[in-house]
Amino acid sequence: MDRAALDAAYNNSAAVSNSTALMADLRARSDRLRSEMPRHVDLAYGDGERNRIDYFPAASRGPLVVFIHGGYWQMRAREDFSALARGPLALGIHIAMVGYTLAPDISLTGIVAEIRSAIRWLTQRAEDLGADADRIYVSGWSAGAHLTACVLDEPAVKGGLAISGIYDLEPMRCCYINDKLNLSEEELRHLSPLKQISSASVPLTIACGGSELPELRRQSADYAAARARAGLPGRIVEIAGCNHFTILEELVKPAGALTSLLQELVEP
Repeated sequence: MDRAALDAAYNNSAAVSNSTALMADLRARSDRLRSEMPRHVDLAYGDGERNRIDYFPAASRGPLVVFIHGGYWQMRAREDFSALARGPLALGIHIAMVGYTLAPDISLTGIVAEIRSAIRWLTQRAEDLGADADRIYVSGWSAGAHLTACVLDEPAVKGGLAISGIYDLEPMRCCYINDKLNLSEEELRHLSPLKQISSASVPLTIACGGSELPELRRQSADYAAARARAGLPGRIVEIAGCNHFTILEELVKPAGALTSLLQELVEP
């Protein structure tokens, strides 16, 4: 594909005509949850302005899921996604929404380092926050799914749920996304999960919507196939009828498809 074709192939907002309204509604619901559960919001894990965590505790001790927001590494914020905690919280799963510095103010290498720092910060404090420090998992949507795949090797992480993600950065280098991301050759090699299939990994569930852009579905399928060939634990799940934005509702709902996948992942 040439630049114009790639731009269209990865423009999720343009592909979903009401995406702006969907995200505005999610933000409004997220603001309500933050007002209902303000005790552990805006916790600083680093020195950057966006190095903050909103922690939503479940009613009792249980697993902790670290959620990483999307936005092609250059937009959106953790506060936009707080409502996603409602489904997991109903099942006794603690949720930590992680913020990070956006490109072009930082490189992708720097973003990955910040996510690692957030996980380590949470690992040290999980018990004090009411969670089980031995049951820490990571999840993310879109760019957050890519970051999820990048940090599965963190010692505390027991598994992951990657939603509607990017796992091969080469198309990113060739389209509009790279205008701010400015990927280096080293980042293409070392931060593309598809190119970094290890001989060992914790379980990873890869999810995408059946109505997502073809390139997003292909990326998920290719990454899942590569992990399967390497004998790594996990599976791929395509959720029928969901596009890149409506799939998020499957985590808001306690009986949603993504909430159920998360429950399966964290069950001892």
